[in-house]
Amino acid sequence: MIALDGFGAERGSDVLADGARIAAADGIRLRVFGPAGEVGLDGEDGIELIATDDWISNEDDPVAAVRARPEASIVRAAADVATGRSEAMVSVGSTGATMAAATFGLRRLQGVQRPALAVQLPIPGRAVLFLDVGANTVVRSSHLVQFAYLGAAFSEAVLGVEEPRVGLLSVGEESGKGTEQVADAHGTLSGAAGLRFVGNVEGRDIPAGGADVVVTDGFTGNIALKLMEGTARLVVGAIRDAARANPIAAAGGLLMRPALGGVRRELDPDTTGGAILLGLRAVAVVGHGSSSAEGIANAVRLAARCVEVRAVERTAALLERGGATRGTLAGRATAGPSA
Repeated sequence: MIALDGFGAERGSDVLADGARIAAADGIRLRVFGPAGEVGLDGEDGIELIATDDWISNEDDPVAAVRARPEASIVRAAADVATGRSEAMVSVGSTGATMAAATFGLRRLQGVQRPALAVQLPIPGRAVLFLDVGANTVVRSSHLVQFAYLGAAFSEAVLGVEEPRVGLLSVGEESGKGTEQVADAHGTLSGAAGLRFVGNVEGRDIPAGGADVVVTDGFTGNIALKLMEGTARLVVGAIRDAARANPIAAAGGLLMRPALGGVRRELDPDTTGGAILLGLRAVAVVGHGSSSAEGIANAVRLAARCVEVRAVERTAALLERGGATRGTLAGRATAGPSA
């Protein structure tokens, strides 16, 4: 059972409802928290609508709103998971509110200092996981170390990558390059157990597949992610315009349409379904507010997949096996400014 926030879809309630129907058609059961008169999911097979008219917007202070409004849709979705009625939660609404509701309601895994927001990058032919992309703008080196373990466990359990290569985003490949936090994390990860650490990676290495998991702080990660998504849209648009430039180009474009269509789908953020908040005791997926119906369905599918493969339990096991929840790593932490 997946708890779906019924508010926040920028394309409207009809798109959110269509996304829920697509996911339900796959056999995924949902409990949708939203306005009964707008979502229109009463009586749908595999979908239970729990009516609520309160929701937290992007203009609200997320932490204050989550604490003060227990009837808000995202707070009720988190509570539904916390009480065991649902197994995971999904929202395409306010990212801050979703992270706050999930963190307060689901709680962190034992020993996890900070949950991290991870996303599978829209890179054709590669499963590259990138974290943190916005949950933590200021980090310690121990946080980066834990992010590495969280990402590796998710990549292996959900994305099917065997012994994922983990890289640390920096301004150079040398071990001493980057901020004090990055350099210290590099030293810890170089000798970390249960992890295939490949060292520092630069920004150009991310789309090239230099690592299966790329770790950074949430400030840098969010900027890099949006840059990559914007570049992908620009490239797709430029190819489309070029294919329409003249009759000869249009004829070539028709021949290339099947191949280009596949690339366009792989570059579309809707394909990955959104980001997952790693390090909690249950699954929380943050979808894009601008998601299409298929994008919303993919966010629900991602949550269901995480539950199916026991991603949370496997993450906890890897953290423990590698010692990433113990004080030995935390003791090396150094506080510092955001990257």
